[in-house]
Amino acid sequence: MISQLLAKWGEVNLFTRPRRFGKSLNMSMLQHFFEQGTQKWMFEGLKISEDTELCEKYMGRYPVISVTLKGISAGCYETALDMAALTVSREAGRHQYLCESGSLTEREKESFCMLLKPERKEHIICDSLRLLSELLEKHHGKKAIRFLLKIFIICVTKERTIFLNVLTVWNIKKLLVLRIL
Repeated sequence: MISQLLAKWGEVNLFTRPRRFGKSLNMSMLQHFFEQGTQKWMFEGLKISEDTELCEKYMGRYPVISVTLKGISAGCYETALDMAALTVSREAGRHQYLCESGSLTEREKESFCMLLKPERKEHIICDSLRLLSELLEKHHGKKAIRFLLKIFIICVTKERTIFLNVLTVWNIKKLLVLRIL
């Protein structure tokens, strides 16, 4: 799968599969393959390890942002926002070394520290993926690879069901809420 993905690499690659089809497992595998500091022994004996040129070029070479919204489903928008804030905080926490980065300005470090606090501030959550991507790129000198799993959050209330399109939320544009009455 990794070599096929790299052969047909696009700016965005979307995987749509039914439930229980291995999307989370594949996302985890891709994260562990590309992420800097990866444990290369995890891929020993697998077919991908036979392609030494590909492994040298890609394995363990990139900063990675990996976000899953799998567990987020709420009875109201505010709760979904709180859960999204926790998700952002957890992912930012994996990159705490940015607080000490010599490549970032003090203002950038302060902005990053805001991501570490799971506060329900819509503007911070909406800007989080862009900010984290830019800071990782500045620190590492290469673009971050982003993996997003479950791109919709569903809020079910008595009045309506709300689908929050996270690609729109985290695409640094306006929040899109589709209401199904």
